[in-house]
Amino acid sequence: MKTPAQRLDRCYAELLQEVRVAQTGVQLLLACLLTLAFTPRFPELTGFQRHVYVVSLVLGAAAAALLIAPAAFHRLLFARRLKHRVVTAAGRLLLCGLFLLLLSLGAAMLLILDVVVGGRLAMGLTAGTVVWFVLWWFAVPMCGRGLGGRRFTAVTPPRSHRMR
Repeated sequence: MKTPAQRLDRCYAELLQEVRVAQTGVQLLLACLLTLAFTPRFPELTGFQRHVYVVSLVLGAAAAALLIAPAAFHRLLFARRLKHRVVTAAGRLLLCGLFLLLLSLGAAMLLILDVVVGGRLAMGLTAGTVVWFVLWWFAVPMCGRGLGGRRFTAVTPPRSHRMR
């Protein structure tokens, strides 16, 4: 039988694995967005496309900040017997970072699709893509929360895992 501290350690380790997956995605997106401004065709973008680019870039940077924040949070609270706060905060930061990553991806999709197919089709395809991400990143996991016969939240460890 694991102690509450061991369960918190396991929760935190699992959260860090999730953060690593999300960080890879945001790093790839940001790398592409950061280099886009220095390409020869960038000056040909319309005003709308430039605005969408800036929105995507800023949202991607904000997502990166939130997805990296659990490491800083852990470092600042390390060895202070506050693991439950670290786990709770890391879970919240991860969800907020994923949401901002979703928005950044949506804006990047809109930019690319507006250049390639233009107008309403770009908007429709982008909306469909965002709905697809919302479905798999948020809706399906939320529906699965009750399948185990007990309540579980993604942002805080179950009551039996919290240190008192």
